Amino acid sequence: MDRFTAAAPTGEAVQQVEGLVRTAIFKPATSLVGFLLQAAAERIEAAYEPTPGEERKGLVELQVQCLFGTFPLQRRYYYHPGKQCGHYPADAGLGLEIGYTPALARLIGLEGADEIYDKAQFHLREAGGIEVDARQIQRVIQRLGPDAHTWQQERKFTPPSERAPIMYVSADGTGIPMRKDELIGRKGKQPDGSSKTRQVYLGCVFTQHGRDEKGHPVRDYNSTSYVSHLGPISDFAPMLRREALRRGMGNATHVVFLVDGAEGLECMGRDYFPGCTQIVDFYHAMEHASRVLAAWLGSKEHPDFKARLHQWAKTLLKNGVTKLVAQARLECQGKSKAAVEEELGYFIRNAPRMQYRTFRKAGFFIGSGVVEAGCKTVIGGRCKQSGMHWGLPGAQHVLALRCIHASGRLADFWAHRLQTRTNPLARAA
Repeated sequence: MDRFTAAAPTGEAVQQVEGLVRTAIFKPATSLVGFLLQAAAERIEAAYEPTPGEERKGLVELQVQCLFGTFPLQRRYYYHPGKQCGHYPADAGLGLEIGYTPALARLIGLEGADEIYDKAQFHLREAGGIEVDARQIQRVIQRLGPDAHTWQQERKFTPPSERAPIMYVSADGTGIPMRKDELIGRKGKQPDGSSKTRQVYLGCVFTQHGRDEKGHPVRDYNSTSYVSHLGPISDFAPMLRREALRRGMGNATHVVFLVDGAEGLECMGRDYFPGCTQIVDFYHAMEHASRVLAAWLGSKEHPDFKARLHQWAKTLLKNGVTKLVAQARLECQGKSKAAVEEELGYFIRNAPRMQYRTFRKAGFFIGSGVVEAGCKTVIGGRCKQSGMHWGLPGAQHVLALRCIHASGRLADFWAHRLQTRTNPLARAA
């Protein structure tokens, strides 16, 4: 330190001195946290009443890691011979997660859900001077994940009293790469009919209170919440409905169900969001319009393709879906007629949900960009990186934690978890 103050410091010296100061501060902080938690553990054990048949054993030392370092914690073990199981009441009472304090476990869970485990290990070390092995980060995710997924599905809630003028419910599906044992018997798009991915559904709910100076709808800031499910749509639909109810769907003036036109999502809207305004995403509608034109003209390279597609976009935006179908049928003859008719089925089936002029006049969004962006960031950003192959539980756990974080619900989840684990009746090991 004398050398640092005596001469003009270099950038490297500044970096070193900050690291030394952090270490110096962390040591007494670790001792203080250890002292406080040891005292708390003794109070928990003094108040603990064993269940019939439980036997109190001796003290067992645990090396506990907090945000500042590691310290020893002495706590008692209770064992039930008849059930052949035991637990540490102090561990549950303090909210410890496999030897990590709640604050550190929360940070590990956040990093592990956000990045691959090796990168999360690096971030913890570089940003906070916290040494946690990548495998331990994975263990924490495996421990938190089931509770996070269950909490998404079953948590109790009180709907907000504020009435949202417009609430949007949107959903989409995307595939994530899975291990071979998770894909046995699943049909896919590979040449042999097999699959490399499994479908994961993402749903989002957001609100709108106004429009901009040009009359375009504006999504309320930080109003988007997410739920995900790696399984059948029949299990996902109740989760999304529950999230919409939690957000105040029962009080909303208008509820808009905005999806891409897939039949499964259409049925979900009808069965789980009855009475809402259903809208097919305009950009998906244009994708299907391009397919109709490609079938009609022979390819997307036809010189008239772009001009006609632009004209059809104008037609759709004027509530002209019926006109588009009629025009395509009138002008298309010959060999391509059957192919065009097949593609037109999308527009015929979804015509009531493609009245875009009406929807825009009402001030509604007509694009599902929010949930599609969520598929890229919430799901793809973590689960679709190069070389990844997931197991079902691991993907489910990570996605549940990512949805909770992206929804701004991290504090609520941890309040629930700590309340559950520190309950006097807790018997968690």
